[in-house]
Amino acid sequence: MRQSAIFYVVITTILLVAVAVMVFYNLSYELIFYTVLAGQAWWLLTVYKVLTDDYSTDKTFDDWYEDHPVGRD
Repeated sequence: MRQSAIFYVVITTILLVAVAVMVFYNLSYELIFYTVLAGQAWWLLTVYKVLTDDYSTDKTFDDWYEDHPVGRD
């Protein structure tokens, strides 16, 4: 099953929150260090997946924002 790019973004966010929680609770340095290393590697993978995601849309800059459409004259 092919994962969408948002999956990688969610996992990256979870890793970031996990590091913050581990620092707050003063967990072992090694655990925090290796989680940060894993997070950085996952972040690089996320950037690659987002940039190479096969996503297309029919929207253009003329459509403005979806939540505030501007009528065409």
